[in-house]
Amino acid sequence: MTRPSASPLFGRRALLLLLGSVLSGCGPKVDNSRVKLPAPVQSTTLGPGDVFTLEVVGEKDLPREFQVASDGTVDFPYVHRLEVEGLEPQEVARAVRESLIEKRILTDPSVIVSVKEYNSKRVTVLGEVKKPGSFPLTTGMTLVQAISNAGGLSAIANGDRVNLTRKAKGSTTTVVLSFDSITSGRSPDIPLQAGDQIFVNERVF
Repeated sequence: MTRPSASPLFGRRALLLLLGSVLSGCGPKVDNSRVKLPAPVQSTTLGPGDVFTLEVVGEKDLPREFQVASDGTVDFPYVHRLEVEGLEPQEVARAVRESLIEKRILTDPSVIVSVKEYNSKRVTVLGEVKKPGSFPLTTGMTLVQAISNAGGLSAIANGDRVNLTRKAKGSTTTVVLSFDSITSGRSPDIPLQAGDQIFVNERVF
């Protein structure tokens, strides 16, 4: 005996259920204002790979640009090797000044240190971006700038589903943010801190 074919009503119901499951997989629109993300902690201490300028006022013949070696040290003229890893720029300036005075190179030098590149502090951008990787954290870097450094979103990226993972006070927090909401002006950009990890999800078709 042949079974009766499924009714057109049953077919429509199945189609609606399937469509509903696909749409539910996309999830609701993300409201960035409701996301609870720890405030970024800004660190200005020096580390390996960082590039900075050091100026001894009035001494134009001295080199001005330096890079911290892998062991956290820098070789300065007259001062020689100095441990700078973990020091603030003003602490480096003070250490160089004190060494110049101690070695009787100068009596009352004025030393100015300014960081150009924080290569030791990085953010990671992975997932559906054109050039995933790890990038140096620049002063004031935001989520949009970090994704831009990674070449922007790929063709199949879900701009409404961007994961941001941040370590703060011994714990790790991951939140879902809407990149599209930021670029459209509906919500403010997200300031980043060293060590932040960004993952752009793939769009569900």
